[in-house]
Amino acid sequence: MEKVYVKDIHDKQQVKSIFMVAKKTATSSKAGKPFLAITLRDRTGDLDARIWEQTEERDAKFAKGDLVLVDGPVTTFQGRIQLKIDSIEKASPEGLDLAEFAPPPKAAPGERAFQQIGEMVDRLQDPHLKALLRAFLDDESFAADFKRAPAAKSVHHSHSGGLADHTASVMRLAQRVADQYPQADRELMIAGAFLHDIGKPREMSIERGTEYTDEGRLVGHLVIAAQLIHERCAKLEGFPRALEMHLTHIVLSHHGSHEFGSPRLPQTLEAMIVHYLDEMDSRVGSWLEIMQRDSGESWTDFQKLYGRHLYKGPSPTIHGKAPVERRRKRARGEKPERPERKEKAEVVERPEVQAAAPAAGAAARPEGEPVRERRERPPKEPKEKLTFKPFAALTPVTPPQEPEAKVAPAAPEPSPTPVEAAPEPSPAPVEAAPVEAAPTEAAPTEALPVEAASPEVRPAEPAPSESAPTGEALSSEQQALGSGEEA
Repeated sequence: MEKVYVKDIHDKQQVKSIFMVAKKTATSSKAGKPFLAITLRDRTGDLDARIWEQTEERDAKFAKGDLVLVDGPVTTFQGRIQLKIDSIEKASPEGLDLAEFAPPPKAAPGERAFQQIGEMVDRLQDPHLKALLRAFLDDESFAADFKRAPAAKSVHHSHSGGLADHTASVMRLAQRVADQYPQADRELMIAGAFLHDIGKPREMSIERGTEYTDEGRLVGHLVIAAQLIHERCAKLEGFPRALEMHLTHIVLSHHGSHEFGSPRLPQTLEAMIVHYLDEMDSRVGSWLEIMQRDSGESWTDFQKLYGRHLYKGPSPTIHGKAPVERRRKRARGEKPERPERKEKAEVVERPEVQAAAPAAGAAARPEGEPVRERRERPPKEPKEKLTFKPFAALTPVTPPQEPEAKVAPAAPEPSPTPVEAAPEPSPAPVEAAPVEAAPTEAAPTEALPVEAASPEVRPAEPAPSESAPTGEALSSEQQALGSGEEA
């Protein structure tokens, strides 16, 4: 039979495996029905279990510390998984590794969060606030209890070290909100965030499995924290009375209303902010714990504490992020799925490209080697033609602000035009024959001015990089550049 570990058990699962009985209690429900409350254990954690049928007969079959083989379905009760035992038998330890049923090793709870709290306290500039908070952190007895204490019994941060985690989180939130709202006193909020739950270690006892103490039930952690602040301030010489009152007000009002146990409502900006930061962090922690325990894919079961189902599926954005990640259980022999990786480049055979490649390219690439291209990169679109003449093409032309100085010398230099026009008109010799019969027509032809031959000569005008253009061409280009129209 394959061992089922506590850490792998989820809601609506049928469990049949061997565990050690860490705790057994005979009790009864509110309706008076007797049942056995059992805590089963292996090296990965503890599991709550219940026996509702034949309680007296089954109670005599095993004792605390025994190894038992249990079989039954898993359900959820008040947000925590619970095994309903249908059958239970005492198991022999022979052939079993007892290390599989030893309690999990205890890590230093809250140690990392406690160090982060100390770093934030050391950055405070107010000497009175730093001295008060350091008086708590440097007290070894307080520090040991603070590190191990949970922030609540079951709703949020209920694990050992949860108080330190929750406190450090609220202090970090206070720092960020102070950046957004500089009107509030940053250091007063950070100090209030540290002090708001310092009464929790005396309100609850982890030695009794996170149960309320007599002081916790009669006084409560808000009043306990106010008393601790007053005691520490009295030992610090010159501590301002007004500062003590503001810190005490933050602590007494951080539950936000009389209905939830605050003797005073928030009346300062810092007290109001600390109340909402504590509320937000505790609710986020509670929701994440519920989503992590629940076995649903996209929705949790109906949560009586909040009166609703909670959505735990991926978000509809391109990131598709889900609040909690759950590993899907693989069937036996199924290989784990690996995320697809994008190929850097695909090798595509393109014979038409190889056939059209120039000889120089064939020499550079071995024959038969395929052409490589990136499919994910779309072909470049041809650049759109400019609707105006580039400024670079007009740089040799004299700027428009000095047209008269440059046009004047262009008039007495018509010699280049006849030189280029002479070799071009090939029909000149053909027209020479009729000139002998009609000499009167030949004379005007030779005496034609440059403007008369311009229809054939204008297309062959020199480029801007050559000699300066004629006065007419220069003025048209200058006018186009100055007006912004197409040249």
